[in-house]
Amino acid sequence: MPRTLDSQITLEKTPSYFVTREAPRRISSMSHETKLIVVVRNPVTRAISDYTQTLSKKPDIPTFEELAFKNRSLGLVDSSWNAIRIGMYILHLENWLQYFRLSQMHFVSGERLITDPAGEMGRVQDFLGLKRIITDKHFYFNRTKGFPCLKKPESSSQPRCLGKSKGRTHVQIDQEVIEQLQEFYRPFNIKFYETVGHDFKWD
Repeated sequence: MPRTLDSQITLEKTPSYFVTREAPRRISSMSHETKLIVVVRNPVTRAISDYTQTLSKKPDIPTFEELAFKNRSLGLVDSSWNAIRIGMYILHLENWLQYFRLSQMHFVSGERLITDPAGEMGRVQDFLGLKRIITDKHFYFNRTKGFPCLKKPESSSQPRCLGKSKGRTHVQIDQEVIEQLQEFYRPFNIKFYETVGHDFKWD
C-alpha cells in the first residue's frame, strides 16, 4: 500500500479477499484499524453470474446444474464448488471477525447498488467519515447494460461504465434449481443477516 497522509484515505479493491482464508490475518498484521467494505448480493444470483462469466471463457464446461449439485434429485448441493461456496457469506465473515470488529466492516447491497447507487454510495461515504459528495446527479442508468453509470467526469470526454463482462445476460436456469439453491442458502443467509444486523431480503 502507498504511504498515506492523515488527511487521505487509500482504497484497494480485490474481490477475492473476502473469501481467501489468509487475507484477514495478513491485512490485520498490516493495520488493525483498516476499514473493510464488502459488496454482497443474492448468493443464488451471484452463483449464476459467476457461472455465466466462466462459461463465456470456457464454453465446454459442464452445465450449471451438474456443477451445483452432488445429487440433484436429493437436492444435495456441492458446496465445494467455488461459485456456491463464495455465497456462503457467514462462513467467510466468521473468519474476518477473528481479526476485525464488525464496526470496521460495511456491507453494500449489490441489488441496491444498481437500483439506488447514490443511496448506497452515501452510506459508504458515511462509513468512511467523508462528506456526502457523490449524489444522484453523478449517475445515469444505462439501459443497454442494465446498470447505473457515472456521468462524464470533467477530465474525460466519456462517461464511466462497468466493463464488458458486467451486465451480460445470465444463463437460463430451471426455476426448481433456483428454489433448491434458495433453500440451501437460507440458513446461511439468516445467520449472516443476524450477525451484520441487516436483512438483505434475498428470499
